[in-house]
Amino acid sequence: MANTKSAKKAIRKMERRTAVNKNRRSRIRSFMRKVEEAIASGDQSAAGDALKAVQPEIMRAAQKGVLHKNTASRKVSRLAQRVKALGA
Repeated sequence: MANTKSAKKAIRKMERRTAVNKNRRSRIRSFMRKVEEAIASGDQSAAGDALKAVQPEIMRAAQKGVLHKNTASRKVSRLAQRVKALGA
């Protein structure tokens, strides 16, 4: 357990940040699930719309440090590739 005043404050800050990061991660998963469902149903227009919605969310998470930059780019790239394959 933290003994100093600064350590106690650091714990409070960590708890707040953890809650925010969990919320962001959950939000990304929800948006990604919508893309996955649209791909599974074979609806390219719905998948494209869902991809346009998830892309800024993923990139914002990378910017805020929830995801690594390369991880975010990889996720967006793979989703875009699968959406594009629906049309082919």
